Amino acid sequence: MIDRDHELTIKRQAELMSISRGSVYYQPEPISEDDLRLMRRIDELHLEHPFAGARMLRDMLRREGSDVGRRHVGTLMRRMGIQALYRKPNTSKKHPAHAVYPYLLRDLAIERANQVWAMDISYIPMARGFVYLCAVLDWHSRRVLAHRVSITMQADFCVEALEEAITRWGKPDIMNTDQGSQFTGAEFIDTLNKHGIAISMDGKGCWRDNVFVERLWRSVKYEEVYLKAYDSVSAARQGLEAYLAKYNEHRPHQAHDGRTPDMVYYATLAPLEAAA
Repeated sequence: MIDRDHELTIKRQAELMSISRGSVYYQPEPISEDDLRLMRRIDELHLEHPFAGARMLRDMLRREGSDVGRRHVGTLMRRMGIQALYRKPNTSKKHPAHAVYPYLLRDLAIERANQVWAMDISYIPMARGFVYLCAVLDWHSRRVLAHRVSITMQADFCVEALEEAITRWGKPDIMNTDQGSQFTGAEFIDTLNKHGIAISMDGKGCWRDNVFVERLWRSVKYEEVYLKAYDSVSAARQGLEAYLAKYNEHRPHQAHDGRTPDMVYYATLAPLEAAA
């Protein structure tokens, strides 16, 4: 629990408790049980039909017996941070005042750990309410290098995850993200520039640009989130922490001949360290 009268700053208390600073100041807006139920189902349908916009999702929900309009579906989608992939493949809104960087991965051979990292945010439903999960992914190995859970989509929890990944695993040559405001804001961009990391951003409408992160979210939700009903933010944080550790250590990937992300990451990282 944050103590606003403590001699430690609120920022330092948040760091010690491994929570984002934005969560401390955030005042949640009330949301009905009906809307929470709709958001959970929209999230499931979005994974199954990523190209479906608000109109198509409305039709699907109506066939299931939900009397809901297109505008309300669109409102809930914006609150969840999702959009149809044919329009934009990210989970957050582009800020009109922020610079957007070119996509650097087209025709690039990605053959080793820490060559390219990717980062994204996903909506995570709970028994009552929801949180957001951001993750830093090594593109070549599919290994999750760091993550954070937050009750808001403010940029600070993305910066914290990025800084943890760099501290623990070094830095990549390139960081690829979508054009969401969390990734185009000054704090995130300054962190990348400070470490000399090239910045790549998905082209608008090019859903394949960050496809490996989308696959991670699918695994997280079908293998963990939808099988659980987290009853608190701390339970969500603990459950996701355990799942992502298991994902790295034990989940085989067909693209890597059945090897796990850990196996692929360390196999290509070791020669680099030896050469250095």
